[in-house]
Amino acid sequence: MSIDSKFLNLFIKATEKAAIGASKFIGKKDKIGADKGAVDPMRRELNKINMEGSIVIGEGEMDEAPMLYIGEKLGTLTGPKFDIAVDPLEGTKFTANNQPNAFSVLAISKKGELLKAPDVYMEKIAIGTNLPKNLLDLDNGVEKNIKLLAEAKNTKISNLSACVMQRPRHKHIIDELLRLNVKINFITDGDIAGVLSVIGNKPVNDIYYSTGGAPEGVLAAAALSCFGGQMQGRLVLNEEEKIRAKKLGISDFEKKYNISEIIKGDVIFCATGVTSGDLVKGVQDLGNEYEVNTYALHKSKKIIKTVTNIYNK
Repeated sequence: MSIDSKFLNLFIKATEKAAIGASKFIGKKDKIGADKGAVDPMRRELNKINMEGSIVIGEGEMDEAPMLYIGEKLGTLTGPKFDIAVDPLEGTKFTANNQPNAFSVLAISKKGELLKAPDVYMEKIAIGTNLPKNLLDLDNGVEKNIKLLAEAKNTKISNLSACVMQRPRHKHIIDELLRLNVKINFITDGDIAGVLSVIGNKPVNDIYYSTGGAPEGVLAAAALSCFGGQMQGRLVLNEEEKIRAKKLGISDFEKKYNISEIIKGDVIFCATGVTSGDLVKGVQDLGNEYEVNTYALHKSKKIIKTVTNIYNK
């Protein structure tokens, strides 16, 4: 069952209002203020929508309000039942420091069709479209995956580009990529944008290869699935996190999730720029108005578009 297309513009408005709220804190070195500036208007907009919405990917547990917390109910509680994955401000540090690639993002599915991933780390590999199904595997190791990808793309390994988050935990990945002569494009934060760099007509990267947040993994998978891209993820949990995961119904801690298990059906994805970046332009303060730009996707309707809207102050 697909999601009614009338909901797309309503969800776009939610990320746009959140982005405007966060934009008031650009360059002010106030990460907490920027996050709250996004959360409050997003919650208000989502609560206007005729739906029974439930946050399955959020910013924490109930006692961490005012964040949009896991299990929070949103909407008028009349209408279709939706699961919601949300990050009102992906890139709080980018916003606080006036750096690129901060945006407000959410993904919506029918109830039960998004992976309920706790706020833990997730190993991830992601690649673009028109490639053999289930081409790569986390257990292959870097060299085998890169060789398979080069072969599938009918190109030399040295022609491949990989996006990697610059962290000490990725030393083994980086060392292998350098040894294979793969070009590496590093990012410092924001692995949703990193994953999405493998899609489009002229993708910046051929592969994303890092361990980042599981919530960001689900959000990125939502967008990737609209393009027919591929992703595999595996949760990385300590003992305390395993207890939390069990409460969400996760018991197989070694399981590798392919994209069809992360996003099980139709999905809507919206990302509105706060600061300009690779995905979308940031909020423009025009004096009496704000101009906002949103990257909007609806899987079943094959909608892929960038929307520009104007809001009065």
